[in-house]
Amino acid sequence: MFVNINIYFVNNIGIKIRKKREGQGIKQEFMAYHLNITQSNYGRLEKDDNRLTVPKLKKISEILDVPIADLFDTTDSNLNKPTDELSKEPYLHDYIESLKEEITFLRKLLENIKRTV
Repeated sequence: MFVNINIYFVNNIGIKIRKKREGQGIKQEFMAYHLNITQSNYGRLEKDDNRLTVPKLKKISEILDVPIADLFDTTDSNLNKPTDELSKEPYLHDYIESLKEEITFLRKLLENIKRTV
């Protein structure tokens, strides 16, 4: 099952995964091996690819030994603006709302996976 996440959101996750992986000195080949995919396919997961699935995200978080929530951390100076400033930038408000929906959706998927494991 593929999770439909908008490209910007996926790219943010990929960037966070890459930074955490590189920070731990882990090679793409190591990640690919543990995900049972090729290195080139893994490289695409860290780019603006929408192939990230909940099971892959779960496995990546296990390999990197970080909570999945850390991969979704949307800390950004634009997102920390007061709400009244967001009204001046409606695209940010829409983006934040779409992120909230995606996070809710992913949490429900994770709950279902936990029940089946």
